[in-house]
Amino acid sequence: MEKKTPLYEKHIALNGKLVPFAGYLLPVQYTGVIGEHMAVRQAAGLFDVSHMGEVLISGPEALDNLNLLYTNDFTNMRDGRVRYTLLCNEDGGIVDDMLIYRLWEERYMAVPNAANRHKVVSFLKAHAKGKVIIEDVSDKYAQIALQGPKSKEILAALTEDLPEKYYTFKDQVDLNGIKCLVSQTGYTGEQGYELYCDLPDAGPLWDMLMEAGKAYGLTPCGLGARDTLRLEAGMPLYGHEMDDTISPLETGLDFAVKINKVDFMGKQAIINRGEPAVVRVGLKITGRGIAREQSCVYVKDRKIGRVTSGTFLPYLEGAYAMALIDKADSMVGTAVEIDVRGRRIAGEIVPLPFYVR
Repeated sequence: MEKKTPLYEKHIALNGKLVPFAGYLLPVQYTGVIGEHMAVRQAAGLFDVSHMGEVLISGPEALDNLNLLYTNDFTNMRDGRVRYTLLCNEDGGIVDDMLIYRLWEERYMAVPNAANRHKVVSFLKAHAKGKVIIEDVSDKYAQIALQGPKSKEILAALTEDLPEKYYTFKDQVDLNGIKCLVSQTGYTGEQGYELYCDLPDAGPLWDMLMEAGKAYGLTPCGLGARDTLRLEAGMPLYGHEMDDTISPLETGLDFAVKINKVDFMGKQAIINRGEPAVVRVGLKITGRGIAREQSCVYVKDRKIGRVTSGTFLPYLEGAYAMALIDKADSMVGTAVEIDVRGRRIAGEIVPLPFYVR
């Protein structure tokens, strides 16, 4: 049976259309995906992302473990910083992608995808070494995402204590008596924040943000808009653009792989794979139709890859997709065809991301 987040009653009161997702009942939409998507692009949107995982990594050898387990380098990371990274298996495939927060020396928080939470915790515990503690605290905290160009103005109405730069955070921020970790991060391609609070504070915090956002057009948003926004921003999603068989280099995440580190899980396998023969690209659909996940991509009669995510993108007013294709055929401007249920639709390779704020 699916769990309910601490904001379940808020979703019911707002007539959210609830669906099972990653073990939880979450709203896929409230009034409509397109309207919610556009609210985030033009004003601000509020998302319940309490299903995401939170894992504390602490102890005298926490930093050593981070550098040995993850692909990025955390050696020079300072308190209040956030870093994107990948967790790979011994074969160089991606176990999950996540953010790492440095809370203070010897204490970090990892935020894995909801569906991978238990897999990630088990993997970390199985491979951790020395004086380090891996603690799953996901059931203690709620997470709310405030995203959009008006998000800073909305939060500034509640506190002056805000992180000033992307991928930084402040802990113990007081929002009218509610203590939060406020992070300038997000999954929409917009200016935005992610707020972590204790479970009992989630409902009051949601209400407070909705009230503060009234004057700015703040709109509650569901999973549908979250997915179209991340696709429009060219952001990969586990289970689509990455999985346990796909290497970070194949899906264009080499910026988070510090191959010059002494070692990390999967490093040798990634090296052994050599230069990736497959790469992630953007597709703009120029014909009629939508390229869905797993649709085959062709250049004339030659299959060159498959679609990983695709849909209609409201702000760009067109159908777009991401795909993993042969590197030899990945040049921007290349004309392609996508097989959708036996019918070929025309497209072309375009740069990622599709949208830049």
